[in-house]
Amino acid sequence: MSKKVKKEDAFDPAKWSPEEKMKFEIASELGLADKVMENGWRSLTAKESGRIGGLMTKKKREMKKAENTAQ
Repeated sequence: MSKKVKKEDAFDPAKWSPEEKMKFEIASELGLADKVMENGWRSLTAKESGRIGGLMTKKKREMKKAENTAQ
């Protein structure tokens, strides 16, 4: 379970984890950043959320592969 975040703390990039930063970066690339900033992550449709999750997984896999080949 994720902890509840107060509305005023929701978009403070200084407090975000690397995973949250990646999530918002992908949402920005998909043109969803404004929607998320206005209404929060819950305003996204299942399709939009799934797309973000899929791209995050893909990016993590690529990062892990690059890390393994560098060694």
